[in-house]
Amino acid sequence: MTTVTSPLAGRAIGLAAVPDPVFSGAMVGPGTAIDPVREPSEAVAPVTGVIVSLHPHAFVVVDDEGHGVLTHLGIDTVQLNGEGFELLVNKGDTVTRGQAVVRWNPAAVEAAGKSPVCPIVALEATVGSLSGLVENGDVKAGDSLFGWQ
Repeated sequence: MTTVTSPLAGRAIGLAAVPDPVFSGAMVGPGTAIDPVREPSEAVAPVTGVIVSLHPHAFVVVDDEGHGVLTHLGIDTVQLNGEGFELLVNKGDTVTRGQAVVRWNPAAVEAAGKSPVCPIVALEATVGSLSGLVENGDVKAGDSLFGWQ
């Protein structure tokens, strides 16, 4: 089983509370979401694996079991064209759980009129394949968010 940990400090709110129907409807996959603390921070890898997709506002890490985990930094943040985001790794890099991937400022995202809420999604998973899903309460980067069979 893969344990997926929080890439950010903040408050777990669950996917249903994400202000975007694609995520709130779990169309991309099941998971949870973090309302991040409003200070400059680094989003870290939620699993150990390979960066298969990397954008300023989002990244996917695939672990050695083939599980892809999407971390999406804010909603509609692609419209910011990378402004306020700093990539700390490259696509194709192997990262370890907890390794910094993107530096960003959730408060700046919010000031730009976007939601800083971050969906953490198990790509191509079924709801039943996740266990111990955290959908409320404060979390620190590295805290367990869910297990994936």
